[in-house]
Amino acid sequence: MGAQPSPGGDELRARYFLRRLGARPLGHQEPPMPYDDRRPVTPTRIIPAGATLPARPPEPDEAPPWRTPPPPPPPVPADPEPRIVEVRHVHEVILTSPDPDPEPDPSRWERLGGWLGAYVRPWHAVLALILAVLPIPGVGYSAATIWHYTVGLGRDSWGIGWGYALGLIPLALAVTTLLRRGGNPLRLFFLTVTFIGSLASLSWYDPVQFLTGVAR
Repeated sequence: MGAQPSPGGDELRARYFLRRLGARPLGHQEPPMPYDDRRPVTPTRIIPAGATLPARPPEPDEAPPWRTPPPPPPPVPADPEPRIVEVRHVHEVILTSPDPDPEPDPSRWERLGGWLGAYVRPWHAVLALILAVLPIPGVGYSAATIWHYTVGLGRDSWGIGWGYALGLIPLALAVTTLLRRGGNPLRLFFLTVTFIGSLASLSWYDPVQFLTGVAR
């Protein structure tokens, strides 16, 4: 017998579909095509070589005997005893009685005396005043009188401006030194002398002359 021609593509496709449907056409002697299931198979247990096989397969809905049962769930802890929260309020009451005789506010003179007391001691002021107005031996005039005459002479000779400069600038320096460094007999002496001397630079007619320009 001669060689049979190989089937074409259409015939092969027809045979494939017939085998998938399980149809066996008459005259075809080829064995049925085995079913090819390519889904992966997940083994439930791998038995190594030489190990004893289990006595029986597991029953339906029965865990295999070689599978270790899961540990029991931990016991649920019991509810702790409820705690009682106690809130305590502490109130502190202080009873005070008003002062029956409150001290009156100090007057202006008392405030001024307290302010001066912080810089000047009384006996220092008395000593400085005595030294300033006590006549100098051999001269017959005190230091305050001499400076008063000098300031008045400068006002009459050089003008009103020079009189104010000679009288007020030394007084301002004496006051500044006293406030910064405190009062001692020597500083109070210069303060007294410059204060008495500055009176010679003042005149009651100066405001009138300053406002009107009219001199005496």
